[in-house]
Amino acid sequence: MRDVAVIGVGATKFGQLWDNGLQDLATSAINLSLNDARISRDSVQSLYVGSMSGGLFSSQEHLGSLFADWAGLKNVPATRVEGACASGGLALRQAYIDVASGMHDVVVVVGAEKMTDISGAAVTRALSTAASYENEAVFGATFPGLYAMIARMHMEKFGTTEEQMALVAVKNHQNALSNPYAQFHRQITMEDVLRSTKLADPIKLLDASPISDGAAALILVSKDYAQKNSVEPVWIAGSGCATDTISLHDRDDMLTLKATVLAAKQAYQQAGVGPGDVQIAEVHDCFTIAELLAIEDLGFVEKGKSGPFVQAGNTDITGKIPINVSGGLKAKGHPIGATGVMQAVEIVSILSGRTKGKCINAEIGLTHNIGGSGGTAVVHIFKK
Repeated sequence: MRDVAVIGVGATKFGQLWDNGLQDLATSAINLSLNDARISRDSVQSLYVGSMSGGLFSSQEHLGSLFADWAGLKNVPATRVEGACASGGLALRQAYIDVASGMHDVVVVVGAEKMTDISGAAVTRALSTAASYENEAVFGATFPGLYAMIARMHMEKFGTTEEQMALVAVKNHQNALSNPYAQFHRQITMEDVLRSTKLADPIKLLDASPISDGAAALILVSKDYAQKNSVEPVWIAGSGCATDTISLHDRDDMLTLKATVLAAKQAYQQAGVGPGDVQIAEVHDCFTIAELLAIEDLGFVEKGKSGPFVQAGNTDITGKIPINVSGGLKAKGHPIGATGVMQAVEIVSILSGRTKGKCINAEIGLTHNIGGSGGTAVVHIFKK
């Protein structure tokens, strides 16, 4: 296996982008990443696309060919990767494997989703396909309901409070204020979260990530290419992926996302680091309880201790381990296929110094992207 570097990043703003189609968003992110890497389209040897459901959201499949065509990447092999909300992270992993295996030296990975052109009911229907349709969705168990069950069990077993969950949203909205790509630039209070509309008790509107449009892209290259072209890369030091039962009721422990635990173990071992070495992380906070679970399952705290850990300020931008300094899915936005790639854009930007004023001394970062309620998990470790 060869060492793999990230030398270029690009992204669109996240939000309700009415004037941009799915291919427009992807093409823009790809172009920005190529410009950032200072390489030509002719140098690109392969393309990986992360997108959950172009068909249901945009009436468009065959996204590998579409994006390669629109971005001017003529005749390159292009592969669309799907893993529900983990589609972007999986696409990044496949691009990493491509370069690490020696197959190609220069690979583009792009994540994109266009979710706002259909009704709210149609979005809910599309998202329900990321759960077990026969065992969950058909009975009305949408994702707010599934995560509400997890949250209620966490509260009853460990004493986690709605206030501690709300602090996750408050922190992430505060962080998003300095992120030009973020969907929301609105500061909120704990009281705002607690008073917001209940989706499925105890999950409220401001505990949940929004429906979003957007795209993000990365340029991955081999170590030889990076050295020959005298670029300053950020290295992908570890990559892990695992799955679990897609239905909550089939799991041994509903309060542990086993796929996250296993994927993190793989990534840590490959990178030669542990949870205590990670200095900054972007984790999958589709709901505030999901960030608390990630903090535990990634090994940052013991199971059940994430609520007090957050309450003590440990995950703030100046805390022990800053988490979701981008604003996370909660405030940055969550265009499904783009999320896992955008997480990497954020970490690479911070480690490389592209983003000023945010944890500029960090040398090791982590991204964590999950699909559904934990049926798939992807973890990557990045080193300066």
